Amino acid sequence: MELDLVALLRAAWIAGTLPILIASIPSSRLHSFHGLVLGFARRGKTMPSSSYKFTVPQRFFCHFYVVAVVWTTLLVLATWLYAYRMAPLASEPLLYSTVASHLTGGSHIFSLHKPRSTPLEYRYLVWRSVFLLLLMEVQVMRRLYETIYVLNYSSSARMHVFGYLTGLFFYTAAPLSLCCVCAPEVFKFAANQLKEFIVKGKNQMPVIEFDLWGYMSSLMKLGWPSWLGAAIFIWGWIHQHRCHAILGLLQEHKEQEGEYGIPHGDWFEIVSSPHYLAEIVIYGGLVVASGGSDLTIWLLFGFVASNLIFAAAETQRWYLHKFDNYPSNRFAIIPFVY
Repeated sequence: MELDLVALLRAAWIAGTLPILIASIPSSRLHSFHGLVLGFARRGKTMPSSSYKFTVPQRFFCHFYVVAVVWTTLLVLATWLYAYRMAPLASEPLLYSTVASHLTGGSHIFSLHKPRSTPLEYRYLVWRSVFLLLLMEVQVMRRLYETIYVLNYSSSARMHVFGYLTGLFFYTAAPLSLCCVCAPEVFKFAANQLKEFIVKGKNQMPVIEFDLWGYMSSLMKLGWPSWLGAAIFIWGWIHQHRCHAILGLLQEHKEQEGEYGIPHGDWFEIVSSPHYLAEIVIYGGLVVASGGSDLTIWLLFGFVASNLIFAAAETQRWYLHKFDNYPSNRFAIIPFVY
C-alpha cells in the first residue's frame, strides 16, 4: 500500500510538472500548447475579460486553504498520535554511530533515493513527517487568514476552473506528500482507533493523556537539517506575508481609485513576483527539513517551482505592458537571474 501511495503521488507531481516545462520551451511549434497552459494558469489581473469562459471568482482561493487547514490538521493529529504511541524516540537507547548519523541528517541527506529503513530510522522518518506537517499547518493557516482579511480580491477577478481544481488537488496532495513515508501506517492506526471506539464506546476507551513534553521531546531529537529547513521556511514565510500585505493595500487602492499601481517594498524592489519567490523558498525549506532523502518531496518542490516561475513570467509581461515607467531592474522571480 505504501508503494502504491508513493508511486501515485510521484506520478501526479510529474504529470503536473511536465506540461509546464514543455510549455516553457521557447519554440514556435509549441506556441499553441503554451497558450493553452497559460490559459489554465492565468488569474486575476493577468486574465483578460475575453477569457472568462469556464472561470470561477478568484476569491474561491479561500476554498484551497479551508481544505488545506482541515486536511493538514487531521494529518498532523493522526501522525503525531501515531508517532507518540508507535514510534517514540525519547526513551530509545541509541548507539553513537546512529546518533551521529541523525544529528547530521543521515548519510543520504540530498539523495533522491530513500535508503532501506531500520526500525529506528523509520521512527526518525515518522517524527520528521510530524515536523514537516507542523510547518505546513503554519503555512496554510496563515494563507487562510490572508485570503479572508488581507488580499481583497476584486469581484471581477477570475481564475480558470481547471486552475481551481488544480489548487484543490494541490492542497490535498501536498500535505500527504510530506508524510507519505508513514501515511499508510497512520491511516491503519487511525482506522483501528476508530473501530475500537465504535466497539467499546467512549467509556471503555483508554484515556489519552496529554503529555506535552512527551509530544515535543522527540521533535527535539531531529537533526540539524530539520531546523535549518525550518529557518529557511520561516524566512520565506515572513517575506511572503509582507508581500501579500503590500498587494492587499494595492488592491484596496484599486477599489478606491479604480487603478492598479506598481507595488513597492520588501522583495518587490528586486523581483515582480516576490510572493511567488517566497513560496519557492518556503517549499525549499521543506525539502531541506525533510533531509533531502524523499523523492516525493523533491517532485512536490519541482511542481511548485515550475508552476510559479511560469506564472511569474506572465505577471512580468503584464507589468511591462501596463506601466511605461515600470522599474527596468526588476527581474520576474529569481533575483539577478530571471
